Amino acid sequence: MPEINKLFSEKLAVINLGLESFHKDLKEQNVQSMHVSWRPPNDASIKLSILEDENISEKIEVANKEALARLLAAEPIIVGIGTAGTHIPGMTKKTILHAGPPIAWEEMSEPLKGAIVGGLIYEKLVTTEEEGRKLASSGEIIFDSCHHHSTVGPMAGVVTSSMPVWILQNKAFGNFAYCTLNEGLGKVLRFGAFSQEVIDRLNWMEKVLAPVLREAMKIKGSVDLKTIIAQSLQMGDEGHNRNKAGTSLLFRELAPCIVKTQYSNDEKAEVLTFIDKNDHFFLNVSMPACKCSLDPLSDIPNSTIVYTMSRNGTNFGIRVSGTGDEWFTAPCELVDGLYFPGFEESDANPDIGDSCITETAGIGGFAMATAPAIVQFVGGTTKDAINYTTSMYEITCAENNTFKIPNINFRGTPTGIDFRKVIETRILPVINTGIACNRAGVGQVGAGIVHPPMKCFEDALTYFINHHLRC
Repeated sequence: MPEINKLFSEKLAVINLGLESFHKDLKEQNVQSMHVSWRPPNDASIKLSILEDENISEKIEVANKEALARLLAAEPIIVGIGTAGTHIPGMTKKTILHAGPPIAWEEMSEPLKGAIVGGLIYEKLVTTEEEGRKLASSGEIIFDSCHHHSTVGPMAGVVTSSMPVWILQNKAFGNFAYCTLNEGLGKVLRFGAFSQEVIDRLNWMEKVLAPVLREAMKIKGSVDLKTIIAQSLQMGDEGHNRNKAGTSLLFRELAPCIVKTQYSNDEKAEVLTFIDKNDHFFLNVSMPACKCSLDPLSDIPNSTIVYTMSRNGTNFGIRVSGTGDEWFTAPCELVDGLYFPGFEESDANPDIGDSCITETAGIGGFAMATAPAIVQFVGGTTKDAINYTTSMYEITCAENNTFKIPNINFRGTPTGIDFRKVIETRILPVINTGIACNRAGVGQVGAGIVHPPMKCFEDALTYFINHHLRC
């Protein structure tokens, strides 16, 4: 007993393991303390140790080196404007592509259902919402993931046969990627709106915007997107939710060629004005640029690098280089963010969209340090933006050799998500994103920060281990 009394009469220095609240209590009492983030081993961490076997670990490192080499060597370029039904593999008049992993109509969220109704009205397959829902649930429509067709789409990501699309190619590997043209903000199809103004805008994009851009691209030949993305990051974009610089740089590439087209001055002015007033115009080329950069990673046995992250408003899905086309899914999270006036969290749909293909490639939320102004849109502080980026170095395998961040000494953006590191550190990829209303037809209600569910990565680990054991 005297020894214990002596102990508590001395100045204490405490190392706290476990609940951080104990550490906070000690700080409030001015007790010198250090918190250690420690957790008892769980099933995932125990399974992770299996991959530390020398033979398996060596194979993984070789495979991941190849995956990173392919990603960093990518050369995405715009080669033209096409039509979904003509250029996207596997499309038909009654095929509708959507964001995220595959999902049946009955399980779809309301913004995705609203966008599908709008797509059916646009295709003149129906005239009303009631008819659209009836046709969509009839079994006549073929629904599939954009990712299964070399395509990506923001938010609901709905692509129908008549929609114009950007055609991109990865010059280094020859593969293609596709994406629709960006509609702008407000009530738009990608957020589940399908009013007449939405349909009218889609028709104008098909009849005026796309033909002008198509002819302009024939004059231009191609546009190097890797260079534009690198420049835009130096100018305050992050490539996902802030695209002011990217849109401006693309405008500079296209404007002289648009002026040279054979269309009327009024039509050319409409197109130039539309691009100029739409800061997100570049998003629909940065996404397929990342898509065609990542797709060559889809067939590398033993690699633990994530090459797809995507969500459909119900489920979040990832795909891993060493496991091919297999999806690992879990329910989407709600986005933590800022809401437009008149809306609140109860109006929000869970996370939705293919746009986190940007984070998968190492920009977007992973590059927030270079775009501090983004916090005005998604919430937080400038320091938060830097912290988001620096934490992503903990779960990636490389720093990008082209995409640099000026205000952290020109470090390359964190690139190559390794699912082993996600599980080991318990740090989840950070994604900045828009928030769709959970009622079809309303549109966007805010923007913020979200993370994938940890279960996606843990399930990928289990599948990966079982695959190796079978081999």
